Amino acid sequence: MKIALAQLNYHIGNFESNTQKIISNIQLAKNKGADLVVFAELAICGYPPRDFLESEEFISLCEQSAQEIAKHCTDIACIIGLPIKNDVLQGKDLFNAAYFIEDGKVKSIAKKALLPTYDVFDEYRYFEPATSFKCIDFKGKRIALTICEDLWNINDNPLYVSNPMDDLIKEQPDVMINIAASPFSYTHDDERIKVLSDNAKKYHLPVFYVNQVGAQTEIIFDGGSLVFDADGAMKAEMKYFEEDLQVFDLTEVENVRNKYPQPERLTDIEQIHDALVLGIQDYFKKSGFTKAVLGLSGGIDSAVVCALACRALGAENVMAVLMPSKFSSDHSVQDALDLVSNIGCMHEIIPIKDAAEAFDNILAPAFKGLPFNLTEENIQARIRGTIVMAMSNKFGYILLNTSNKSECAVGYGTLYGDMCGAIGVIGDVYKTQVFQLAKYINKEREIIPVNTIVKPPSAELRPDQKDSDSLPEYDILDKILYQHIELKQGSAALIAKGFDEALVRRILKMVNVAEFKRYQTPPILRVSPKAFGMGRRMPIVGKYLI
Repeated sequence: MKIALAQLNYHIGNFESNTQKIISNIQLAKNKGADLVVFAELAICGYPPRDFLESEEFISLCEQSAQEIAKHCTDIACIIGLPIKNDVLQGKDLFNAAYFIEDGKVKSIAKKALLPTYDVFDEYRYFEPATSFKCIDFKGKRIALTICEDLWNINDNPLYVSNPMDDLIKEQPDVMINIAASPFSYTHDDERIKVLSDNAKKYHLPVFYVNQVGAQTEIIFDGGSLVFDADGAMKAEMKYFEEDLQVFDLTEVENVRNKYPQPERLTDIEQIHDALVLGIQDYFKKSGFTKAVLGLSGGIDSAVVCALACRALGAENVMAVLMPSKFSSDHSVQDALDLVSNIGCMHEIIPIKDAAEAFDNILAPAFKGLPFNLTEENIQARIRGTIVMAMSNKFGYILLNTSNKSECAVGYGTLYGDMCGAIGVIGDVYKTQVFQLAKYINKEREIIPVNTIVKPPSAELRPDQKDSDSLPEYDILDKILYQHIELKQGSAALIAKGFDEALVRRILKMVNVAEFKRYQTPPILRVSPKAFGMGRRMPIVGKYLI
């Protein structure tokens, strides 16, 4: 039996596009001699559809698309993910399901049992967990079909009624097939490989695993579909961050016991770079946008975002707006211009000195006798926010936010100023990682000026300002933030690890106090195991002693 894994980029709710893409890949798999072609979890509607699932019309369109796809399953079978109605008058209205289609008809249905409710997942909001499981017989082989989390063997959640494979293995299957929508984080590929390999060894069966690729607003899917033999040896690893279709002979996977050479793994920074480029591309393509605008300060954050946007959209579709103030250094303006020259994007220079002075004059009676402070600094940031939003409105550009994760964490940003935008490109990338990204972007030639990388970071909103005036050094700050945000460590644990107590309490207080700001930021492209946004839900007014 020859099995094709179709790793595709779906568009949530775009039934026409998704259906045609699936049909064309059925034909491609057929042309390559496949007996069975496997598509990803909820492929027909795209993942995650969220509250679209509450629409009866949406579910009806999923079924209509499945029936259209079935017409093309002649001389080839397919496995396809979709939501289906729960006909029992108990529990949730839907199942997260997979159809096995053969000879133009749905011959079998598998339903997901282990519904994730952590981080970015909220499946139990919509779906009823399955409680019964049955293998699929096809071409003399018995298939144990599971959906994503069903192979992660999580048994300690009371919502998880049973583990599908422990039931399916009793029917003596010949192969496991798992269809998934497994979001990217830069730590997840190694974890995923280990889990699937362990399952192959545990049940002593080959595993065929297909994942989605592409970005759905903030969630990015990296592909990386996999095949393992019954000894847990990886037999194939498909492309990352690209669509791919490959055909595998089950007999070879079952009987050829040599371990294939392991592909060279991408570094964390290489993965983050590729994920962010894909995230930008898909946000624009799937939203119907073509051109981006951003404020370019001469600093490293905006330089990296500009370079990523140019790679994703083409330099001709990126507008960089330089907005120097009376506090901007000559080298910052020159660094920004050097980047524009190196990368070839559009640019405008719009000084804000006159606008800032106008605000000073307007507010002088109300602020009489009070010194220059954070208020005036924020006014400058908000002037810049107004200018880039004006460029967005006038020319139809979409504003890219350039705040990094370190700044987002501690609230080092101005609401309605540098925190505005449609999508946060590096809001899940710590400042120390931004420097690494800049060096990676420059690996073949200088794109980001060296001076932008080596100079001390500064917002340049007052004379001789440096980030280190307000924040700990980033190498220390980021270590504490990572322990607190990604690893969920509180103050006691951090202090026990040797971090200075006063510094720990100061940083964690800044993180908590800044929650109200994060509620008002754009969606952030998720590249870490714990990003701000839908995967980290904290109360704004909660008081928690940390």
